[in-house]
Amino acid sequence: MENITIKINGMEVSAPAGSTILEAARIAGIDIPTLCFLKEINEIGACRICVVEVKGARSLVAACVYPINPGMEVFTNTPLVRESRKKTLQLILSTHERKCLSCVRSENCELQKLCKDLGVDDEARYDGMKPEYELDETAAHMIRDNSKCILCRRCVAVCDKVQGIGVIGANERGFKTYIGSAFGMGLGETSCVSCGQCIVACPVGAIYEKDSTQKVIDAINDPDKFVAVQTAPAVRAGLGEEFGLPVGTGVEGKMAAALRRLGFDKVFDTNFSADLTIMEEANEFLDRVKNGGTLPMITSCSPGWIKYCEHYFPDMTDNLSTCKSPQQMFGATLKTYYAEKMGIDPAKIVSVSVMPCTAKKFEIGRDDQSASGYPDVDISLTTRELAKMIKGAGLRFLDLPEEGFDDPLGEGTGAAVIFGATGGVMEAALRTAVEKLTGEELKELDFVDVRGVEGIKEATYNVAGMDVKVAIASGLGNARTLLNKVKAGEADYHFIEIMGCPGGCVNGGGQPHVPASFKNANDVRALRGKVLYDYDSANPVRKSHENESIKKVYAEFFGEPGSHKAHEVLHTSYVKREINKLPE
Repeated sequence: MENITIKINGMEVSAPAGSTILEAARIAGIDIPTLCFLKEINEIGACRICVVEVKGARSLVAACVYPINPGMEVFTNTPLVRESRKKTLQLILSTHERKCLSCVRSENCELQKLCKDLGVDDEARYDGMKPEYELDETAAHMIRDNSKCILCRRCVAVCDKVQGIGVIGANERGFKTYIGSAFGMGLGETSCVSCGQCIVACPVGAIYEKDSTQKVIDAINDPDKFVAVQTAPAVRAGLGEEFGLPVGTGVEGKMAAALRRLGFDKVFDTNFSADLTIMEEANEFLDRVKNGGTLPMITSCSPGWIKYCEHYFPDMTDNLSTCKSPQQMFGATLKTYYAEKMGIDPAKIVSVSVMPCTAKKFEIGRDDQSASGYPDVDISLTTRELAKMIKGAGLRFLDLPEEGFDDPLGEGTGAAVIFGATGGVMEAALRTAVEKLTGEELKELDFVDVRGVEGIKEATYNVAGMDVKVAIASGLGNARTLLNKVKAGEADYHFIEIMGCPGGCVNGGGQPHVPASFKNANDVRALRGKVLYDYDSANPVRKSHENESIKKVYAEFFGEPGSHKAHEVLHTSYVKREINKLPE
């Protein structure tokens, strides 16, 4: 692509034709502040924080949408520009609830940082009427507080453009404008799938997960309760960011040490039940292929995807694997096999999960998720909530030693840990299914065709003389595109992996907040995903069916994959739901 030369603050800059001023400035090492902008998601130039001067232009222009032209001269830090940005922030604050000390985003708020950088204090520069809003607490996973909303529309854009759901939007007009669902419905009354992508898109504290940390603390302090915790693969790839470590840093050992010091009776790993999921899922897939079952079979690990399928593709619920998610399989195994083995009354077990996902908070309340007669999982925390607990307990996370998980539900393979990245479930399943079909040991375990952060991936593998066609989608908008092709007869697959969040669980709605300024210049999904593939390659056992603890649980309790006992404990059912969304 041809480059264009312009001047920014008197310095010549060369950038590709079609670039915006914002992109050209970044090439020159200049960060122009933004607030509403999310690359390829919300490029609307609405907030006016990114305004700059362009020589010859009649007014300031929004750098995020203004294209560069040959010979253009741009000024990003003039008194006029700084005063305009400052006044915009003051106007935003005039209707903003400024209770920063008690806000969940304090010290990690993009608005707060901009105010600090530009010297805007919390004293109201413009006084006037402040709209009053009730909290929307109707959803199982999150709360919306419009008193802190700045109308950037980032949540609206990600819900509609990325996830293809569109259950939130701008209501009313002018000063009365607010973000919410149609017809005054609470979010919990809509076909929201609880993915939480709106939470990670929000630059302020207007949307946040329902906090369950006190429930966990109370359980730990109850001497009559046995409190066990499991941690999902993607948590170890994101948790360190909450303690100042770079995006893409693995903290598995310190995470296990922190959980132990928080007072949990046992610290286990969801990697164990990820391997268990593969055993059941691979068996189910092979059974469908051999006996004429419904194909393509679609993975069931992502609860956001499951709810999306129930709402938007209810005629394809028979395609879903009946396997519970790894979170739920773990809880079910904990309260049946482990409880029986250790002589613990399941009524006294508090099953806690730490997940990168807000939809897990919805999943724990689903029907048919109580194998022991009690909920498989009692409390689901996000990565952010775990970080809050660690900080509240005064633990110096970075100084903690590297520790392992407890046995026997703490052993996981390399196949399990890559569940957190898009394509990881497929690759893990293939490692087991191929060996089961051929009866031969795989020489090459890396199925590189299913790796990467692309929204849709396809591959064909010849296994035992049969062409096995697979597809992967991450992000629900991509899932819709893929499934519409299947329904139209334009694509034919045997096995499909779908994850609700773009890039997979590493980019889940419960992961640490990353400023838009970083996300616009770096692929957070790839950085976190690499952590999991590094753990995989370093693990001496990289196939689920070679996990010794998995072999033991089948020998002692389930019998074999797909057994009657396994179906009672490890499998579930689905419902067909209605759709409630904003009009097209």
